[in-house]
Amino acid sequence: MAFQKSISPLLCHPSDSHPLSSVFSLSLHLPTPNHPSSTSSLSINPKILKSGRRRRRALSLNCQTTAERLPTSGDRMLVFVPPHPLIKHWVSVLRNEQTPCAVFKNAMAELGRLLIYEASRDWLPTISGEIQSPLGPAAVEFIDPREPIVIVPILRAGLALAEYASSILPATKIYHLGVSRDEETLQPTVYLNKLPEKFPEGSRVFVVDPMLATGGTIIAALELIKGCGVDTKQIKVISAVAAPPALQKLSEKFPGLHVYSGILDPTVNDKGFIIPGLGDAGDRSFGT
Repeated sequence: MAFQKSISPLLCHPSDSHPLSSVFSLSLHLPTPNHPSSTSSLSINPKILKSGRRRRRALSLNCQTTAERLPTSGDRMLVFVPPHPLIKHWVSVLRNEQTPCAVFKNAMAELGRLLIYEASRDWLPTISGEIQSPLGPAAVEFIDPREPIVIVPILRAGLALAEYASSILPATKIYHLGVSRDEETLQPTVYLNKLPEKFPEGSRVFVVDPMLATGGTIIAALELIKGCGVDTKQIKVISAVAAPPALQKLSEKFPGLHVYSGILDPTVNDKGFIIPGLGDAGDRSFGT
């Protein structure tokens, strides 16, 4: 399967606070009047999004809520690869076959912290108003605790990537989902499901799965989560490494989904491992 990636020079304007990330929109659907014909290969066309949002401030005690201000993707899945040097650093530590287990697990947790930080930018609901500081009144903005924020790590490797999630996101609930993959058939099997029967209305769900390789595990997880009443546009996927087979399947099944990954790798071998990847993330995180 062909895999192409190129990044145009990043242009920042004075009105931009800073660039958000490199964004790859996947063209995987049938031709439309506004889009060129697609092929059987995975074609990833880069765009650059810059965060130039304006915050709302209310100089009164009446609360206002804010929602995501990023441009909408419509029915196209977007894959975000944040260009932060620390993300590149931790991916490099994870790639090294000489990295010991304890260091690997910590690197996975640090990478997860950064990716969740980037994924939550402009997505979290906020409440604004005015409080009294020691020296005078001040306009403030907090995360709205009434809006549920949910983390769903895919066991077991997802536990390491999501380890620091609660230090990033306030008022977070964590629901565990265990999915194993048959080494021969590469088909997923759900062995633990701690999802609620129905998520609260308006829930924002971060699904954490380090390796998006063949796509079987993440698709099984997303189907279960959607079955609990969550719309695709209320879900963001966090991964350490992603590959074309998984991204293509996700784009076909979950239009409008946003995926945040530390890096995109070119291929998957016949055993379902990403190449070059970083090995078995669960084994390397927990030493078993």
